[in-house]
Amino acid sequence: MASDGAAMDVSEAAAEQLHRLDKKWTFWFDNQSKPKQGAAWGNNLRDVYTFDTVEEFWCLYDHVFKPSKLPGNADFHLFKAGVEPKWEDPQCANGGKWTVTSSRKAGLETMWLETLMALIGEQFDDADEICGVVASVRQRQDKLSLWTKNAANEAAQMSIGRKWKEIIDVTDKITYNFHDDSKTRTTKGRYSV
Repeated sequence: MASDGAAMDVSEAAAEQLHRLDKKWTFWFDNQSKPKQGAAWGNNLRDVYTFDTVEEFWCLYDHVFKPSKLPGNADFHLFKAGVEPKWEDPQCANGGKWTVTSSRKAGLETMWLETLMALIGEQFDDADEICGVVASVRQRQDKLSLWTKNAANEAAQMSIGRKWKEIIDVTDKITYNFHDDSKTRTTKGRYSV
């Protein structure tokens, strides 16, 4: 009996030493390289793991969630827990995304990690406006997209875009597209920084 109490004290102490995040986050995976004929988009989208500590994040990132480990036409997503990386999700429905492209795998990997740390570390002034981020590995050019909730809130979107550009250390112009425009294949950027 005494050893059970000691074991509980040790596990409670270990749990207290974890570094809790302000929000829970979920990693998602989507492999579009071999879609089934007639399958709806999102059929291959999988909720992989939800975490809420710094230690869980690093364990997952170090062993699994690096874009360099993805096959072509696959995506990694990190979204707030409870938000699916789909236009149809209520948190994303009226939103849009900032997008940056990279022709170098190492560049995508660095921007992905910097973005993940900024999100879980609450480095954005308008963090409540952010839904998540998507790393898309493609044959010709990879891209990273930061999804937000309310596309019409120009002040928040511009603040997020400027901060993200600083975080990922990009000097080229980046643009913001409304999800509604993407649905109709209208690709004009509404905002840019």
